[in-house]
Amino acid sequence: MINRSLQCLRRMLHIAHEDGKIQVVPKIRLLKEPGSRKGFLERAKSEELLAALPSYLRPLIVFLYWCGVRKGEVLSIEWGQVDLEARIITLHDFQTKNSEARVVPLPSAVEETLHSVELKTGKVFDGTNLRTEWERACAAVGLGTRTKVEGEDYTWHRYRGLIVHDLRRSAVRNLRLEGKAENVAMKISGHKTRNVFDRYNIVSTEDVAAAMRLTETSAAKALLPVSAKIVQNRKTKSRKRLQVVKSKGAGA
Repeated sequence: MINRSLQCLRRMLHIAHEDGKIQVVPKIRLLKEPGSRKGFLERAKSEELLAALPSYLRPLIVFLYWCGVRKGEVLSIEWGQVDLEARIITLHDFQTKNSEARVVPLPSAVEETLHSVELKTGKVFDGTNLRTEWERACAAVGLGTRTKVEGEDYTWHRYRGLIVHDLRRSAVRNLRLEGKAENVAMKISGHKTRNVFDRYNIVSTEDVAAAMRLTETSAAKALLPVSAKIVQNRKTKSRKRLQVVKSKGAGA
């Protein structure tokens, strides 16, 4: 927050300098910012988390997890934008962060969840009390901790762990693991620049290890015909040497 304010101040000073209002632009140094979050949710654990959430929140969480759309964009969607026959949701330009309309395809898990909603009028997704229910569910399944803190006049809970926005990272990561082209994944999630998209495209230790195992398997398959050929050549040479020895023995 401090850095964003400092950036606005720096921009203001540069404009003032360009307009001749000030002679020198002072140097403004930003504070060091923490690295981007690396949180994501594995498929197996997502089912456990859904079971711990209230039923009215499950359509929202399923959609966020599978499609990676921003929470603010999702909560503005109305049923008139949903086409369950074509399995798409159309986001208008005034609903998206980058002011560009886009079409979000619906995987079967999301389609089934939306079909189960009885009243299909007004807003599609209900985010009532999302933060509190999310923290409770994550704490219940081991994805976070929720500690009660007693204040002088009130009681609150300190939460650490998986946050709702991590579902956006999870969706981008899952699209990559399924082999979707990056430009297609960016179109679904709504990322406009590659730089920001890369911050969401989380690579875990298991991803790296799986890639190395795949490389080893591919290399072994590639070398298999070569190895078989070498063995065959050795067998041929051995037979020829044996025939030479036998012929010499017969001549003697």
